[in-house]
Amino acid sequence: MKVIYNNCCGIDVHKTFLIATIIKTTGRKIDYLKKRFSTHNKDILRFKLWLTQHECYDLCMESTGKYWIPVFNLLEDNMNVVIANPKWVRAVKGNKDDKKDSKWIGELFRLGLVPGSFIPPKDIRILRELTRYRFKLVSTRSSEKNRFQNSFTVCNIALDSVVSDMFGVSASAISNYILTSDTFDFEHCVSLLKGRLKKKSDEVIESIDGYHMMQPQKDRALIIRQHIDYLNQMIATIDAYLDELISPYEPLVKLLCSIPGVKRQSAIIIISEIGSNMFVFGDQKKISSWAGLAPSSNESAGKKKSVKISRAGVYLKPALVQVAHAAKKSTTTPYYKIKFDRIAKRRGKKRAIIAISRMILVAIYHMIQTGELWNPIDLTTIDTPEHILQRKKDKAIKEATKLLIKEGILKVS
Repeated sequence: MKVIYNNCCGIDVHKTFLIATIIKTTGRKIDYLKKRFSTHNKDILRFKLWLTQHECYDLCMESTGKYWIPVFNLLEDNMNVVIANPKWVRAVKGNKDDKKDSKWIGELFRLGLVPGSFIPPKDIRILRELTRYRFKLVSTRSSEKNRFQNSFTVCNIALDSVVSDMFGVSASAISNYILTSDTFDFEHCVSLLKGRLKKKSDEVIESIDGYHMMQPQKDRALIIRQHIDYLNQMIATIDAYLDELISPYEPLVKLLCSIPGVKRQSAIIIISEIGSNMFVFGDQKKISSWAGLAPSSNESAGKKKSVKISRAGVYLKPALVQVAHAAKKSTTTPYYKIKFDRIAKRRGKKRAIIAISRMILVAIYHMIQTGELWNPIDLTTIDTPEHILQRKKDKAIKEATKLLIKEGILKVS
C-alpha cells in the first residue's frame, strides 16, 4: 500500500498517561520510536518538544472519552492532529496492549486508512459545550415536568386529561391552590380559570373532585416545581451567554432563520455542531452521513441487509428533526409540508421526517457555502403563489385561444 505519511506518530491516550510511537519511513526501512508521557500539561509540552525534535508534525490518536482533548488543545496550534473514531483503529482482541495500540494506530495512519473526525475551531467548541449543556438541562426540565404531572395523577387528580398544558396559567393556578391549601373550594377553583378553559369548568371540577393528597406528597410536588423554576433560570442564563458568543456569527444565524421551521435557538445549535466552514465535509452526502441522516451500506453476497440510519449526530439530528416537524406544519411556506405528505404516503411518517431533516441539512450546507437565502430550485413547482398561478393560467388560455382562431376552429364573434 502507498505510504501517505513518511514521518507520523500514533498516540494511545489514557486518563493519566499516553503512549506515543513515531514511525519514520525511509524507502523500505521503517524505524519506530516509542515513549510514555503523563497527561499533565507540563509533560504534554515535553511530548510536543520530543515530536518537534524528530520533525514529526502529523499525529493520530483515538478519541477515548474526553482524555484526548487536553492533548489536542496543546498540539493543535502547529501540528496536524487527526482524531480517529475507535471503530476505525480498534486492534484485534488477544493481541493488544498500550504499546501495540499506539503502533497500530500509527501504522493505519501512515497508510492513510484512518478517516479523521470533524473537530471544529476553539470558539465553535466553546459554543457547542454550552448548547449541549442547555440540551441536558432542557431534557432534565422535561423529566421534572412529567414527574410533577405524575404526582397529581397518583393522587386521583386527572387535571392533565382536561387541560392541554399542566403549566399554563389556569392549570398552574389550580395546582398551586391544591398544593398550598388545606381545603378545596370548588367555586374558588372555577374563578381561577382563564380564557377558553372557563367553558370546561364542569370537566375541571369533575377531574379534581374526590382527590386525596397527603402533606408529604404536596411537599414533594412543591420541591419538584422549585427545581423546574431553577432550571428555567439556568436555561435563561445560558441563553444570555449564547447570545454573546454567537454575535460573530449573527449573519449566519439570520441566514439559517430564512429556512421554514428554523428559529434562532435551532440555528445556534446547528452552527455549534457543524461550524461555519463546510469545506471540511467535502460534499452534501458526507455531511448527511456524518449527521446520521443517510442510510448505511450493508450488503453481502448480493443481498442488502438493514440500511437503517446510524446513531451519529446525537445532538444535531434531534435538532434537525425538531425543525422538520415545525417545517411540515408551516402554512406560510408549505414547501416541506408538501414534500412530507408525498413521502409519507409511500414510506411512512418516520422515514418522511428523516428525509425532510436531510433536505434541510443539505439546504444549510449549500446556504453556508454560497451565502444565499433559502430558495430551493424546485420551489416554484411546489409553492407557487396563487396570483402567479392565475397569471400563468390566463396566459395559457390566451395562447390557446389564438391557436384555435388561427386554425379556424374558433370563430371570433
